[in-house]
Amino acid sequence: MRILSLWALLSAATLATAHLPPRNYATHDYYAIHVSPSTSPSDLAAHLGLTYEGEMGSLADHHVFKAPKHSNDIVDDAVQELKRRRRKREVGLESHPLDSIRFTQKQKIKARHWKRSTIPQVSRAGPPITDAITAQRDIASRLQIKDPIFEEQWHIFNVKTPGNDLNVTDVWMQGITGKNVTACIVDDGLDMDSEDLKDNFFAEGSYDFNDHVDLPKPRLSDDRHGTRCAGEVAAGRNNACGVGIAYDSKISGVRILSGDITDMDESLAINYELQKNDIYSCSWGPPDDGKTMQAPGPLIEKAMITAVQQGRGGKGSIYVFAAGNGAASDDNCNFDGYTNSIYSITVGAIDNKNLHPYYSEACSAQLVVTYSSGSGDAIHTTDVGANKCTGQHGGTSAAGPIGVGTFALALQARPELTWRDLQWLVVMTAVPFDQPSDWTKTTMGKMFSHQFGYGKLDAYAIVEAAKTWELVKPQAWFYSPWMHVKKPIPQGDQGLASTFEVTQDMLKKANFERVEHITLTMNIAHSRRGDLSVELISPDGMTSHLSTPRRDDEFPAGYLDWTFMSVAHWGEKGIGKWTVIVKDTKVNEHTGNFTDWKLRLWGECIDAKNQPLRPMPNEHDDDDHDVITTVPAHTTTITVPSSTGAVMANPSDHPDRPVAQKPTTTDQVASTTAFETPISAISTPSASSSPENFLPSPFPTFGVSKRTQIWIYGSIGLILVFCGSLAVYLYLARRKRLQSSRDDYEFEVLDDVEDEEGGVRTGMLAAGAGAGRGRRARRGGELYDAFAGESDEDLLSDSDVEDHPYTDRDEKVFDENRSGEGSDAGGSSGSSSRT
Repeated sequence: MRILSLWALLSAATLATAHLPPRNYATHDYYAIHVSPSTSPSDLAAHLGLTYEGEMGSLADHHVFKAPKHSNDIVDDAVQELKRRRRKREVGLESHPLDSIRFTQKQKIKARHWKRSTIPQVSRAGPPITDAITAQRDIASRLQIKDPIFEEQWHIFNVKTPGNDLNVTDVWMQGITGKNVTACIVDDGLDMDSEDLKDNFFAEGSYDFNDHVDLPKPRLSDDRHGTRCAGEVAAGRNNACGVGIAYDSKISGVRILSGDITDMDESLAINYELQKNDIYSCSWGPPDDGKTMQAPGPLIEKAMITAVQQGRGGKGSIYVFAAGNGAASDDNCNFDGYTNSIYSITVGAIDNKNLHPYYSEACSAQLVVTYSSGSGDAIHTTDVGANKCTGQHGGTSAAGPIGVGTFALALQARPELTWRDLQWLVVMTAVPFDQPSDWTKTTMGKMFSHQFGYGKLDAYAIVEAAKTWELVKPQAWFYSPWMHVKKPIPQGDQGLASTFEVTQDMLKKANFERVEHITLTMNIAHSRRGDLSVELISPDGMTSHLSTPRRDDEFPAGYLDWTFMSVAHWGEKGIGKWTVIVKDTKVNEHTGNFTDWKLRLWGECIDAKNQPLRPMPNEHDDDDHDVITTVPAHTTTITVPSSTGAVMANPSDHPDRPVAQKPTTTDQVASTTAFETPISAISTPSASSSPENFLPSPFPTFGVSKRTQIWIYGSIGLILVFCGSLAVYLYLARRKRLQSSRDDYEFEVLDDVEDEEGGVRTGMLAAGAGAGRGRRARRGGELYDAFAGESDEDLLSDSDVEDHPYTDRDEKVFDENRSGEGSDAGGSSGSSSRT
């Protein structure tokens, strides 16, 4: 009953989304304001001199206001003025209408997207008749598939390299074809008049947030990306082009990539009609240039959490994001706040030979891979036009929708699946394959690779497992305190480690049973961000490469409250020591300090009856940096295998790369303490051995040998002698100058000795640290095509497949003023489609 009433409430609320008046950012400014439930939005608008527009979609108590175009922030200015007057203790301000404001954001336009122009067709000769082709045609006959390019859709049935496909036809034979499931393509629109899509188009779940009209029809010459993605999911079984993976599913479209939008628009789009749309297909994100680091702003994050908690009648909306096309630029999908969200299924690409395409990014947040362009072929699907097809859809943009179609089949087979059940099924049924990578066996006995996740999607396997899957209990979470490190990071092969121990009692109090996702929020002040790498080693010895170096990332402030995510620890208990290792991989003039970090475990609860929903986050969730943790009196030396000291390169280029093992700690540290120690690939003496004292017991040994103690104390002695001598010299010099000038009664004051160069350098580091603590950069950039500046022919190329290390998506554009809109680069960012 509770779920039904909740569904009715939310269904009514989401209707307000389409009824918001169209926004004109050229003539008006718009505000998204979260107010207390008892507040009248109309009264607040009257007090501020704004016009009330309406409720903001599914976000409870969030409202939209507008005012004629102006340069200042009317709402924030009023709030700050009220605070100023209260500081002056003016009377009559004990209760004020502005006290009801919990969050406010003046909307800022994101830059227009950039996408590729028309792509020429490539003609290919038909394949010879083989047994595989005979089987393919037999299946088409039995399913009455008459679509003219079905035989070219190798990702459905591969006749050239049999077995390298989605393994979906046996699912169709059971009548599981996506019925009663709706996928929403959040993109540049879709052609609802296409013969291949018109029968499955779902208008009620569609909207155009660029032109603020009901139908997301392609209007620009390069608005073809969304139509191609839609065809992969739900192209009908007919006489036009090919078929979609879930060819009887419904397909809706939300258009955001073809014009100016704000965080408010994106928030409304990302969970549009969340009771009618089941899956959101998102083949876009921040630029894939190897230097961008962007995350969703607070409104967008709230929209996603609302969807996973309330969408689909409380079972949770499904988000599918393309991993990104920046691997050749050293990019990594953990620098993207969309793909490294615990709420998204991040999908990377492999080609028709099960090879890793040069463009597909790797990261610890990637869950699975599936088929896309490479090795001379691409995905064959629907294009814009009455009966137009393409054979050149590619990039991770094409891989994501294949995942969407597969998940639609699983939801038809088992509608009760929650958003987390579907992620569990991906982990349990993904198929590892024979390609060199950093494959590592997890605690559950599954194989995981940063390049391929848990393997490739198998439609038959996931649908069969879904039929009998035992639904998981609600989500629980555990937050560590902030671990204060505040120490310089050694350069080169060494690293700086900090450990936090999670005890069984901690997790019991958190009602936490087993891990699904881990997130790690951290701050590092560094003069060149691209030199950094971060690893996380779990109590079970599994290593997550949270961050990898990026050659083009010159950003001078390190990591600013940035949150990394990993799915590599799925199924672990989480009890024991979690060790973070930060490395400054380049020996150069750029240096930095590891400031602090915070670990979060997300997973299944122990007792479902006592587990509430996660509270809605706010922009100040990570502001508790001043929480004190106990630091031990001494550091502990850890010997780490040499593989841990290496920067992770493209596993395809290094098939013999050793797998990092759990480091062996040589001392025990209390569960609530953080410790820092240099880590080297070269073995160092154990701190557990008792070093011989060089001086009497009151003097510390520093945990080192007698010879090293002699060197340390000898150095200290020399420094003291030098300082004493310098003091005597300065004193005598001053006496001499005073004596020589006493008749003039003029005294020369000795200025403090200052190293200007050192002072500048220290100031730069301090500025970097201050940037990390005092402000957050605003999201910026462009919405652009999934090719990230490359044509389809580029993505079909086999060049560079073996030459580039894998890394996440890139390019980051920062505003110098803190926007307060999320972690590190949270704010108004652009996105790129990932074709």
